[in-house]
Amino acid sequence: MKMVDIKAWAEYVVEWAAKDLYDFLTTVILVVMPLFLVNAIVSQKLAKMIEAREKDQKKKQKCQENIAKAKQLKKH
Repeated sequence: MKMVDIKAWAEYVVEWAAKDLYDFLTTVILVVMPLFLVNAIVSQKLAKMIEAREKDQKKKQKCQENIAKAKQLKKH
Protein backbone atom coordinates (compact mmCIF):
# COMPACT_ATOMS: atom_id res chain seq x y z
CA MET A 1 0.00 0.00 0.00
CA LYS A 2 1.46 3.34 -1.06
CA MET A 3 1.68 6.16 1.48
CA VAL A 4 0.28 9.49 0.41
CA ASP A 5 2.97 12.14 0.02
CA ILE A 6 1.39 14.96 2.03
CA LYS A 7 4.07 17.50 1.18
CA ALA A 8 3.64 16.95 -2.57
CA TRP A 9 -0.14 17.09 -2.21
CA ALA A 10 0.05 20.34 -0.20
CA GLU A 11 2.36 21.88 -2.82
CA TYR A 12 -0.10 20.86 -5.54
CA VAL A 13 -3.01 22.47 -3.66
CA VAL A 14 -1.08 25.70 -3.03
CA GLU A 15 -0.01 25.83 -6.69
CA TRP A 16 -3.61 25.19 -7.81
CA ALA A 17 -4.92 27.96 -5.51
CA ALA A 18 -2.27 30.37 -6.81
CA LYS A 19 -2.94 29.62 -10.48
CA ASP A 20 -6.76 29.45 -10.43
CA LEU A 21 -8.12 31.01 -7.25
CA TYR A 22 -11.78 31.13 -8.27
CA ASP A 23 -11.86 27.48 -9.33
CA PHE A 24 -10.12 26.53 -6.09
CA LEU A 25 -12.55 28.51 -3.92
CA THR A 26 -15.55 27.15 -5.81
CA THR A 27 -14.34 23.61 -5.27
CA VAL A 28 -13.69 24.20 -1.57
CA ILE A 29 -17.16 25.74 -1.10
CA LEU A 30 -18.83 22.86 -2.95
CA VAL A 31 -16.99 20.33 -0.77
CA VAL A 32 -17.71 22.13 2.51
CA MET A 33 -21.34 23.13 1.84
CA PRO A 34 -22.85 19.67 2.51
CA LEU A 35 -21.04 19.59 5.85
CA PHE A 36 -22.59 22.93 6.79
CA LEU A 37 -26.03 21.64 5.81
CA VAL A 38 -25.62 18.48 7.88
CA ASN A 39 -24.41 20.60 10.80
CA ALA A 40 -27.47 22.86 10.54
CA ILE A 41 -29.89 19.92 10.44
CA VAL A 42 -28.26 18.14 13.37
CA SER A 43 -28.12 21.35 15.39
CA GLN A 44 -31.81 22.00 14.79
CA LYS A 45 -32.73 18.46 15.85
CA LEU A 46 -30.59 18.78 18.98
CA ALA A 47 -32.22 22.10 19.87
CA LYS A 48 -35.68 20.53 19.51
CA MET A 49 -34.65 17.58 21.69
CA ILE A 50 -33.28 19.89 24.40
CA GLU A 51 -36.43 22.01 24.27
CA ALA A 52 -38.66 18.94 24.58
CA ARG A 53 -36.63 17.61 27.51
CA GLU A 54 -36.79 20.95 29.32
CA LYS A 55 -40.56 21.12 28.76
CA ASP A 56 -40.95 17.58 30.12
CA GLN A 57 -38.80 18.40 33.16
CA LYS A 58 -40.89 21.51 33.91
CA LYS A 59 -44.06 19.45 33.62
CA LYS A 60 -42.70 16.81 36.02
CA GLN A 61 -41.53 19.48 38.46
CA LYS A 62 -44.95 21.15 38.42
CA CYS A 63 -46.58 17.76 39.05
CA GLN A 64 -44.23 17.09 41.99
CA GLU A 65 -45.01 20.53 43.44
CA ASN A 66 -48.75 19.85 43.18
CA ILE A 67 -48.33 16.48 44.89
CA ALA A 68 -46.34 18.12 47.71
CA LYS A 69 -49.04 20.78 48.14
CA ALA A 70 -51.76 18.15 48.24
CA LYS A 71 -49.88 16.17 50.90
CA GLN A 72 -49.46 19.29 53.02
CA LEU A 73 -53.17 20.08 52.75
CA LYS A 74 -54.04 16.53 53.88
CA LYS A 75 -51.84 16.88 56.97
CA HIS A 76 -53.69 20.01 58.12
